[in-house]
Amino acid sequence: MNLYSHGSIAVRSLTVDDAGLLLKWLSDKDVLEYYGGRDQPYNFEKVEKHFYERARDITQCIIEFEGHAIGYIQFYLISEEERQEYGYGDFNGNIHGMDQFIGEVEYWNKGIGTDLVKSMVNYLLTHEKAEKIVMDPQAWNERALRVYEKCGFVKKKYLKEHEWHEGQYRDCWIIEYEGKHNK
Repeated sequence: MNLYSHGSIAVRSLTVDDAGLLLKWLSDKDVLEYYGGRDQPYNFEKVEKHFYERARDITQCIIEFEGHAIGYIQFYLISEEERQEYGYGDFNGNIHGMDQFIGEVEYWNKGIGTDLVKSMVNYLLTHEKAEKIVMDPQAWNERALRVYEKCGFVKKKYLKEHEWHEGQYRDCWIIEYEGKHNK
């Protein structure tokens, strides 16, 4: 089922038939350099556990470009624990977290990620009534940070040693998109 379409991009619900795609993407060293770590390739068991046995309420989706599945995107209401850690303890509004990757590397550096993030932000603001949207990219990932800033996200909080990646804890930025009705 399509969540939405925007130009050449469509975002649809993840299905059990997508496990092979996730395995392909998350065993690719180029993808893992940015998502998960090259020392943590996935196998079918890990795909099953990570994407199909989750307890949290996460909307999981496949990204399609011109009808071809090219990546993964998810969104969710952030937890109370994340609100505290990220500095939103006093904010009572609707805050969504978002994560994504393009798994087909031949689609990198073509502006698709920018279009995807902009269209998902619009979807979350209009259909999910998000007031803020947050992500926590690793601080060294300047390419991703440039894309997110181009899409209207701003750096809000620096988290030291926040995420385990390739044998060490990496620093991350909490970045935020604030809905226009809040400004």
